[in-house]
Amino acid sequence: MNEKILKTQALYALMDYEPFIILIGLVVFAWVFYKLFLRAVSAERHKNLSLHFQNLLRHSLFFSVLFVAFKFVYQTENLGWDLSRILPYIALLTFFWGMLVFVKASRLIILQYLFLGSMKAGVPVLLVNIFSLLLSITLLLWSASFIFGIQVGPLLATSAAFSIILGLALQDTLGNLFAGISLQLDRSFEIDDWLEILNGSQKIVGQVKEITWRATSLAGWSDEIIVLPNRAMANSQISNFKGGELHFLRSQIFRLPLDVDAEKAKKVLLASLEDVSVILTQPAPLVFISEYTDSWLGMKVAYYINGYGSQFSIGDKVVIAGIKHLRAAGIEPAHQIYQIQQDPS
Repeated sequence: MNEKILKTQALYALMDYEPFIILIGLVVFAWVFYKLFLRAVSAERHKNLSLHFQNLLRHSLFFSVLFVAFKFVYQTENLGWDLSRILPYIALLTFFWGMLVFVKASRLIILQYLFLGSMKAGVPVLLVNIFSLLLSITLLLWSASFIFGIQVGPLLATSAAFSIILGLALQDTLGNLFAGISLQLDRSFEIDDWLEILNGSQKIVGQVKEITWRATSLAGWSDEIIVLPNRAMANSQISNFKGGELHFLRSQIFRLPLDVDAEKAKKVLLASLEDVSVILTQPAPLVFISEYTDSWLGMKVAYYINGYGSQFSIGDKVVIAGIKHLRAAGIEPAHQIYQIQQDPS
């Protein structure tokens, strides 16, 4: 291959045992990091990381085969065989496959480092993808200068006008990208968090499933997938129901007749909550009169739960248990009373 197109001597200098050992050592380090520090991640995350390692292993094995092939051809050429025509191509393929392994190993190490801060829920891949993109661009620019002798500085300068035009064309896309970065740096929410998003008069509720460079995906109450652009997320009012040590206050209203024994009804409703085991005892549930009308007495049962996503199923159990215990105590729900007055005229 023409030396003016490809600096073969510089390329061959990189095809030494030391860079090869360092690169394989990086892959081994990623595996050791996984085995030592990420034992507590969820089963789903273990499966995800295992797929990453399988992919990295395949690329590492292919890179090793290419490296051995290059060394064999290179040494055979020194013995007098005319293999100079194919040697640069093997070296170039080995070099770029080595860069691919380096990017994948580095990406996996960063991903695992972020997993340390969120063992159970995992981490959005947005920052990891941006890191991989920037690392790939840096390596490609360095390769263009070191291996092909391309002057990168003038090339970047002449592309400034094109970059401005491209930036204007991709204004919305870049807005979503930087909004996603901002959301990640602020750590306003993470995967598996329940969010209530208020954007103008529209309210959206869902559980975070994925955060990409462009949008955030939520799973709604009916398992529908809601995809919101990151810029819309950044401009919205977000209520985060993370769970864990947080307790959520929920309530149900029971409408009882006006002549009901209020104290007895309160005790019955409190006792009915014992049938719903997921209701927290601390803070303790509370029953109080919340409304008074001509037709009924409204008693509100307030209680605390841990899981935001299960609030409706728990509320259903509270209503069923409350009605069951009230009827067992001889207390029927109130009925709407209508008074019809006849006009004397």
